[in-house]
Amino acid sequence: MQSSVMAVLSTSPVPRRHDARMACMANGASSVTQQRANASRAALWAPACTFFPLKSRPAPPPMALPSPPHPSSTMTLLCGALAFLVAAALGVGADDPYRYFTWTVTYGPISPLGAPQQGILIDGQFPGPRLDCVTNDNIIINVINQIDEPLLLTWNGIKQRKNSWQDGVLGTNCPIPPKGNFTYKFQTKDQIGTFTYFPSTGLQRAAGGFGAFNVYSRPRIPVPYGPPAGDFSLLVGDWHKTSHKALQQTLDSGGPLPFPDGLLINGAEKTSSFAGDQGKTYLLRVSNVGLMTSINFRVQSHKMKLVEVEGSHALQNDYDSLDVHVGQSLSVLVTLDQVPRDYYIVASTRFTRKVLVATGVLHYSNSDSGLAGPVPEGPGTAGFHWSMLQARTFRWNLTASAARPNPQGSYRYGNITRTRSIDLANSAAVISGKQRYAVNGVSFVVPDTPLKLADNFNITGVFTWDGIPIPPGAAPAVLGTPVLRFNLHDFIEVIFHNAENTTQTWHLDGHDFWVVGYGSGRWTPDLRKRYNSIDAITRHTVQVYPGGWSAILVSLDNQGTWNLRSAMWARQYQGQQLYLRVWTSEKSYSNEYDIPHNALLCGKASGLHA
Repeated sequence: MQSSVMAVLSTSPVPRRHDARMACMANGASSVTQQRANASRAALWAPACTFFPLKSRPAPPPMALPSPPHPSSTMTLLCGALAFLVAAALGVGADDPYRYFTWTVTYGPISPLGAPQQGILIDGQFPGPRLDCVTNDNIIINVINQIDEPLLLTWNGIKQRKNSWQDGVLGTNCPIPPKGNFTYKFQTKDQIGTFTYFPSTGLQRAAGGFGAFNVYSRPRIPVPYGPPAGDFSLLVGDWHKTSHKALQQTLDSGGPLPFPDGLLINGAEKTSSFAGDQGKTYLLRVSNVGLMTSINFRVQSHKMKLVEVEGSHALQNDYDSLDVHVGQSLSVLVTLDQVPRDYYIVASTRFTRKVLVATGVLHYSNSDSGLAGPVPEGPGTAGFHWSMLQARTFRWNLTASAARPNPQGSYRYGNITRTRSIDLANSAAVISGKQRYAVNGVSFVVPDTPLKLADNFNITGVFTWDGIPIPPGAAPAVLGTPVLRFNLHDFIEVIFHNAENTTQTWHLDGHDFWVVGYGSGRWTPDLRKRYNSIDAITRHTVQVYPGGWSAILVSLDNQGTWNLRSAMWARQYQGQQLYLRVWTSEKSYSNEYDIPHNALLCGKASGLHA
């Protein structure tokens, strides 16, 4: 169990140059030999040294592969060499390492707010182990479920290119049963940045099981700032003392989620401490892993230079404090340029009557002085308008390289013709006397059979194509399981409308999107003239302020079935979500991989063959 964290940043350098690949093994990973960790994809294509004629066998998806053998003989080495030649002929990239992990999920005692309670641990840790890797690494994670409920882990912000089979949500995957396991196999394809993972089943996220997931740039592709002396992930979020099962029973009975009992930084309310050397610069990765409240983050007497937002390099503006909404992540550089002593690291809730606060300590290594002065306050009475103005300053760094060796600004999203526009409105609906949440008057009901499996096996009666009114109507809210259909490579506009008095956050799996506009009041087509069509930041989660709207542009270039949901987990659980099916009739591994051989099958798909 890890209820508090002591991190010495100067001993956690960013992976770079020749040691970058091996430096990205996560804490808590299973032990494997160096030969296995560096095994090429090519060696996996033909582990028994059996080959097929090139014309008779298309290249299979790289993730649907068996575990590699241990190279322990001359014959095995020769097979590996032959496999490498065949892989080269097939156009398979043999230089993308495989990273192997075994994670055991259990219950365990934790005391994040001082009182003992049952938490969800991964390899005995709360929060879970930090997973670090490099762009294009192949991630193999065997998840063993030792809790008494079905379980899924989702990889928040990881695009799962052509591979929605690994997304880890109930619309695409059957959950891992108690005492069972499932091996996720996916690639961090063409991504860099700060992400997270968490359990997506029920209200398990309220008990833990979440952690940091950081993807570093390949050594040959520079980042737009000098190497920091070290970096650290700060997982910030609201927390309830009530068990996740009791919270879920409250929601099932039709009640709302109660106000949180506290706020945590890396699983603790006050004891997180980070040390660094005076004059050096450190990268802090901040993620809001809470259930319902926006937070403001700040470091006493220090400026924060924003450098990354959910996988995008940002214009490097300095901030005294930053709003981070539910499900969002960002990275800042902090230089230890003050008088040597201890300084508060502070997170506090935004837009709440009762303000919850969590603190950590930034310790100068050459100091013997403790904390001084009061805990620095955040924006105070500055409300939604202040937050919106700050959000508009988050801009794309057009000259910085992306995960691929080309500038982010080489993709001129503002010049692309929209294929379709859709309006989505959230609402707090009461259906049959129970609190529900809806999108365009339809409150999503999770079926027993994942939508992706139903689509794959042509199983009817599981969901409804295009089953929500667009634009939203005025009819009373109803229950449903809608899936919106889109063509691969559609370029769409989505306008999120929020007529409620609380901030909303929306997340889209499988993609990132350009946040081109925020506003108050009703959205109208004339407001497109005010869109940022040049350097809008790309991200995977967008906030929508009360009584306002947010507009995004999305290139649907990733085939699959993808969840569009509220990142505020009680609202997602009670129906504020739907799915997009991005599809083309062209059957090709360039578009989408086949169902994995180890896919779990449930509901109406039980007994079928993957």
